[in-house]
Amino acid sequence: MDVTVVEHISESDKEDLLAGLRSYNRQFISKKDWGDLGLFSRNEDGVLLGGLIASRVGLWLNIEYLWVSEAARGSGLGARLIQTAEREGVKKGTRQALVDTFSFQALPFYQKQGYQLQMTLADFPDPGIQRYYLTKHLV
Repeated sequence: MDVTVVEHISESDKEDLLAGLRSYNRQFISKKDWGDLGLFSRNEDGVLLGGLIASRVGLWLNIEYLWVSEAARGSGLGARLIQTAEREGVKKGTRQALVDTFSFQALPFYQKQGYQLQMTLADFPDPGIQRYYLTKHLV
């Protein structure tokens, strides 16, 4: 068995690897309760003020991206996006939520929303930056 090292991964190689991994994982994890969730807030001119993209992964709501424009920060939009996503997740059967954030982003914001710190990766991705993983019980 040879091992090849590449710096640029082809789509074909990536798809082959992921197909094998997904095939194996299907023995243990059902995707029937998986799905996407998107929330977007725009002003009267259609300009995006903020949004949230999450995925439902079984009993978990995985908040992948949350962004609020400079103009809308401090308006409560971020909290409304999180609360709305949590309610929608619960309607679809999620019981807990997961989010990660960097030290230069929004740790205090998520804690204010009731998220509890579970893990910290120090110096990720660069020295002096931490990556935080937080969870919250929704039900």
